Amino acid sequence: MNLDLPLNEYTYVAFDTETSGAYPIGYDIVEFGAVKWYKGKEVDRLQFLLKPRELMSDFIIGIHGISNEMVKDAPLMSEKIHEIHAFFKDSVVMAHHAPFDMGFVSIDFEKARLPLPSEPALCTSLLSRKWIHGVENHKLQTLVKHMAIDGGQAHRAYDDAKACLHVALGCFQKMGEEMTLAGAIKSQGKNLWWKDYSLMFSTDNQLKNLIEATQNKKDIDMIYQGGSAKGETRRLTPIGIVRNPDGDYLQAFCHKDQTAKRYYLTRISDVAIVF
Repeated sequence: MNLDLPLNEYTYVAFDTETSGAYPIGYDIVEFGAVKWYKGKEVDRLQFLLKPRELMSDFIIGIHGISNEMVKDAPLMSEKIHEIHAFFKDSVVMAHHAPFDMGFVSIDFEKARLPLPSEPALCTSLLSRKWIHGVENHKLQTLVKHMAIDGGQAHRAYDDAKACLHVALGCFQKMGEEMTLAGAIKSQGKNLWWKDYSLMFSTDNQLKNLIEATQNKKDIDMIYQGGSAKGETRRLTPIGIVRNPDGDYLQAFCHKDQTAKRYYLTRISDVAIVF
């Protein structure tokens, strides 16, 4: 894709996911919503609920309001992922806190043996920090109120996707008509490419063990070259694996400390699944 065209020359897909938990691999998407925008018009949309592998906690339900009853008869992601993949085709995607949503969707693309999109992504959280000033924070609902956007129902996928789109359009307006996509990406401070969220086809044995343990709810014994117990074997229960521009990490429950912690993948020196 040529990144040097003016911003109004591209097709955009703003999307949002609501999930059964905070971390990919360990949790699932329970609602997907997206809006496609071209030349100043909404040209298509997607929205559907999805059935997760496990029941959701009351805490998670309290965030997005999607109950276990609502998704009981919903399709599985495997039945919808090809439709999502086709919807993204030839588009620049955007999301609010895009690494979160890309982390979940990329896993499902790879599970379905679908290639990750080659187009770049925009994060409206990052863009808004550069272009939207005079707000107490850059949460989506704060920006919706500040910019007088019709945000619909907060924490529902299609409404949040559409709100995300209009935050991006507000940023684009401040950038000016001559701004290119390359310039917009530069202004957000981070390059977001789908390929950087690949996990399922890794040939790294340690990462493969982490994925297997997380998927199958197995404990691991792990040596970590960091923290107060540097170099010691510790038993963990993996919760999820996160690809992050600031460093990929495993979120896991430490049996010794009885708390959930972040363990950066580059500091993990050995992993064994406990059977």
